[in-house]
Amino acid sequence: MSDRVAIVVGAGGLLGRFVAAKLADDGFTVVGVDRSEAGLSELADGIRRVAGDTTDPTVAKSLIDRIAAETGQPAVLVNTLGAFTMGDALTATPEDVRLMVDVNVGAALWLTQAVVPYMQRAGSGSIVHVSARPGLEPTAGLAAYSLGKAALTQLVRVLDLELRPQGIRVNAVAPQLIDTPKNRSYFPAEVMAHSVTPEALATVIAFLAGDAAAPVSGAILPAYGG
Repeated sequence: MSDRVAIVVGAGGLLGRFVAAKLADDGFTVVGVDRSEAGLSELADGIRRVAGDTTDPTVAKSLIDRIAAETGQPAVLVNTLGAFTMGDALTATPEDVRLMVDVNVGAALWLTQAVVPYMQRAGSGSIVHVSARPGLEPTAGLAAYSLGKAALTQLVRVLDLELRPQGIRVNAVAPQLIDTPKNRSYFPAEVMAHSVTPEALATVIAFLAGDAAAPVSGAILPAYGG
């Protein structure tokens, strides 16, 4: 196993599994994190698994500390967590907004806070989060979701300013729509025709995480599909 450790959060989901596999192929020792043990069980052999809900800041810190102690100090953090809800601004509920913020930006902040001390000691590190096009451009009918992803986009830009001087890169990808079974159940075929596959998105994420993207930090990389 490589001494370069990559943590993939949301590894029980479709995108997370592809990212974990790609990073393992790239030579990292990969640890997959997800609250779903069933999802983690679908990871490829050789990828380590840790279960926990990282929207809780205490859990996020304890999981990162555990991984660092048992596997090694993390060189890469990829956070693929995300929650989605449809609805316009006038019908958004407090529960909608709270969920979109807790999952889409809260977990990103708690995970970053937990992993950065290890990267600071190493003087290097790479963090990649998954934003979305509605977090960059106003999108009618996705009010609460847009708020959560917009907050994540701004967080990435702030983290870049704060961490780049310490050798830590922070970037994000911003897909418009990912081709997943769940999204196919929401959207008509003509919309899904322009989605991006999780395999393709995982390749972009792995690029941002790896050494080939060493000059890149603070980027919100569009991945809008065809």
